Amino acid sequence: MAINDPLGDLLTASATRRCAARTKCPRRARSCARVLDVLKEEGYIRGYSTTDFGNGRTEFSIELKYFDGQPVIKEIERVSRPGRRVYAAVDAVPRVANGLGVTIMSTPKGVMADHAARENNVGGEVLCKVF
Repeated sequence: MAINDPLGDLLTASATRRCAARTKCPRRARSCARVLDVLKEEGYIRGYSTTDFGNGRTEFSIELKYFDGQPVIKEIERVSRPGRRVYAAVDAVPRVANGLGVTIMSTPKGVMADHAARENNVGGEVLCKVF
């Protein structure tokens, strides 16, 4: 079975494993690691590690973050998909929950959060929204 959306699989793995300390997801794309870096910088996950099993098979082990027994990630939504790409100019970068959440974007300067894209004055592809 061909995998067309590795980032979507990553977001699904991190969102559906409620009340679990760790979740695992196959590593298929470098952009997934960049998105995990942004999630860690913004405080939505504790961290992640990569395990290499040989034969070209690697896997992310993601440590989820909780506060008072509730998951920090309340809502995560994939915006740009393989069938429908969504782009935003720097002045039209969407805000999540009036700035309480974060929009993760792929820009010419790398994968970054929406506030970093505004600071760097770049637009790009809107990957996902996290609250």
